[in-house]
Amino acid sequence: MLRFRLGSISVVVHPVHFLFALALGTFWVSNPPQGVSQAAALAIWVVVVFVSVLFHELGHALAFRAFGYASTVQVVALGGVTTPQTDRPLSWGKDVVVTIAGPLFGASLGLLCYLLLPRITGPVARYALLTGMVTNFFWALFNLLPILPMDGGRVSRAILGRLFGRSGVVAAYALGLLLCGGLAFWMYRAGWWSPFNLILLAMFAVQNFQALMAAWRAEPDAPAPVALVEAEAAFRAGDLDRARTLASRLLDGDLPVAARSRIHHLLGWVALKEGEGRRALDEFSQVQGRTVEPQAVAAAFSLIGDDERAVPLWEQAARQTGDPTILHEWAGALLRRGDARGAAAIPGVDLATAYERAERVAFLRGAYSEAARFGEESLARRPTAARAYDVACAYARAGDTRRAMALLVRARDLGYSDREGAASDPDLVSLAGEPAFQAWLASLGKSAAS
Repeated sequence: MLRFRLGSISVVVHPVHFLFALALGTFWVSNPPQGVSQAAALAIWVVVVFVSVLFHELGHALAFRAFGYASTVQVVALGGVTTPQTDRPLSWGKDVVVTIAGPLFGASLGLLCYLLLPRITGPVARYALLTGMVTNFFWALFNLLPILPMDGGRVSRAILGRLFGRSGVVAAYALGLLLCGGLAFWMYRAGWWSPFNLILLAMFAVQNFQALMAAWRAEPDAPAPVALVEAEAAFRAGDLDRARTLASRLLDGDLPVAARSRIHHLLGWVALKEGEGRRALDEFSQVQGRTVEPQAVAAAFSLIGDDERAVPLWEQAARQTGDPTILHEWAGALLRRGDARGAAAIPGVDLATAYERAERVAFLRGAYSEAARFGEESLARRPTAARAYDVACAYARAGDTRRAMALLVRARDLGYSDREGAASDPDLVSLAGEPAFQAWLASLGKSAAS
């Protein structure tokens, strides 16, 4: 096998690829133009096929790279496979973008050949460019047909599955099967019939039929796997590590769409509890056929710093549920957006709690100075030892030692006494070498845990 790298992209070329290209060339390459020998035409065909497949796969690889994933390209048989280095499935939106990138790159190579063709006079070079143009344009268009395993088949499955759940996936496979039959009939009528075309379409038809039967048999109301029930129980008990581990392992198996959606829904909530808004959005985007709560999507947007999109979702969730916690998350999002008047105008809102919610989310997304400011607003409205301590942690994370110590003293004066907890708190690690911090710890007396 041939191995090399193109930047950060690892490429593996299997020898069977050249054998297939050569076999196809002897079948398709005939009657080259004057000035081009049969041997030269065959060699050009093999090179063009290799470059075209590689360029197509590089489109996928660069799209993966844009989303932060390294990848490996394998050139095999009649095509290639690009695999991202991640143990998690991509969201449907990323999957669509990555999939379409391949045909677009191939079409761009065909366009380049087209633009260069008028500038070239040599018969061999012109034949190479003409072959590259036709091959890449044809392959890009053919690849976009909604037939598995073509890129268009993956796109139709992702989009229809996203819109209609299991029914959409079934429809995507059925569409692929019907198109195989339609293409076979059209090729027969157009005189393009050949044993190779028959075998190729038959392979595609069988693959789509098998996928259709598998999707059809996957009943949406089938009982949930035992491990998923256990994962949900672990989540409710607050054991996020166990919930994530159990649920993630299930994604490696062949599960119905409904079960996979339930897993992604759970993993989205786990990500929220762990303060990872981007991962939560990725998980929720793969949920099909069930509703993702607006407060869940709102929380994810808030965690990534997009309160503009979070606020209307928090409002929707608050009006639907009447939940005081969601109400104050809505107010907290308004405060982070700078709309203190709007937050105060929400019926039933307590501004001390709203500022506390604003502080918590700002802290989770690493905006420590902003979190401290919101915390001080909350503390001014309702002074408690816990709030003073949380503000001190935010200042310590922000590197403001003086204010952090002042708030720790305030927390002690309000009743904070957990010396062991404070001594081991990672949020206060920047204060560990400060004599004032050690003196403050000594002043706390016994730990609250003892």
